[in-house]
Amino acid sequence: MKKATIDRNGCIGCGVCASTCPEVFEIDDEGKATVVSEVLAEYEASAYEAAEECPVGVISIG
Repeated sequence: MKKATIDRNGCIGCGVCASTCPEVFEIDDEGKATVVSEVLAEYEASAYEAAEECPVGVISIG
């Protein structure tokens, strides 16, 4: 199991991560992305896709 992290200071709240992998990411009440789950094996591909598609590059998975 891997862990996703988000640099919330750089997050622009575009929602790409939450729409790409809602099992791991969501947009919170502050309008920024947050991690809601560890990256289970079945979500790993979509979590990496979300990280790659983040326009400001603030998502890390490791």
